[in-house]
Amino acid sequence: MTVLLSSDTAGVRTLTLNRPHRKNALDAELWHALRTALTEIAHDRAVRALVLTGAQGAFCSGADLKAADTRDPQDKLRDLNEVALLLHELPIPTIAKVTGVAVGAGWNLALGCDLVVATPESRFAQIFTRRGLSPDCGGTWLLPKLAGLQQARRLALLADPIDAAEASSLNLVTWVVPDEEIDDYVSELVARLAAGPPVALAQTKALLNENTDRTLGEALAAEARAQQVNLATTDVREAYAAFTERREPRFTGRRHRQEDPECAQQ
Repeated sequence: MTVLLSSDTAGVRTLTLNRPHRKNALDAELWHALRTALTEIAHDRAVRALVLTGAQGAFCSGADLKAADTRDPQDKLRDLNEVALLLHELPIPTIAKVTGVAVGAGWNLALGCDLVVATPESRFAQIFTRRGLSPDCGGTWLLPKLAGLQQARRLALLADPIDAAEASSLNLVTWVVPDEEIDDYVSELVARLAAGPPVALAQTKALLNENTDRTLGEALAAEARAQQVNLATTDVREAYAAFTERREPRFTGRRHRQEDPECAQQ
């Protein structure tokens, strides 16, 4: 059985965790498959957006503690950290489509995406302390940033499960939509993102990720540098042309040719 399914539609790649007999729990093979897939996406300019989801009614029940694994614990943690960092640093928009449970490292994979869409039936838990562990896969960095330190402490220390409505109220879920509507909802959302200006989206995502740890002065300087990168593409001119012509823009992310006389006018 293929533990990670991959499909492409109109610039959108969907990765589906596929161990439904274990509610898509993460074993060594699935961690390796995720690392390989995310590395490929990072270097594939044809992929404009990513959907991460799970098969057959569950997102991910966390690390599979029952799976045979002879790796050294340090090697396990290195693999896990590489996946979390690759997902966080992808230059394209990422969406977690959560149905069923998202627990432990599985929940933190969802939180590592830019946007999270869940159903009312979805359930979440930072299960680690119930297993004698502390959070990993970026949970101790993500939770305080998204939910605030006090709620992060509550979720991590007590490890109590919460539903999608509470997760949404804590800024840990972006949208909650009915189960029968989630496929169409995510498809429409990711199509919008895939049609966006790829360079500007990448710059925006990087700025949002990095500027939370900067001073205002540092953030302003970073924004100025990013804007220069955006202005070097044809997408800015295309956006103005589309507005004038009352049509949808066709963004490509291509850079201006040096000999283009209109470059100097941007």
